[in-house]
Amino acid sequence: MIKAKIQEILAKTFSPDFLEVIDESHKHSGHAGASQGGHYQVIIVSKSFEGKKLLEAHRMIYKALEPLKSSIHALAIKINVPLKSKN
Repeated sequence: MIKAKIQEILAKTFSPDFLEVIDESHKHSGHAGASQGGHYQVIIVSKSFEGKKLLEAHRMIYKALEPLKSSIHALAIKINVPLKSKN
């Protein structure tokens, strides 16, 4: 359910060319804090990040996902911008 919400929020906010949300919670069961929320990986390609520093782009994602912060324990993020056509 949280994975779908993450995907929905990021799709609405950033209109990505590519978006993948991976639930990695099963890899972390049993460690401290794991019961407080899930572990997710986000791979996103969006023009929204063009010209942004990596830290700024990460902050944009964290801000978008603020309503879910109590459900997310860890978030790994991979960001890219679309390749420009050479035409």
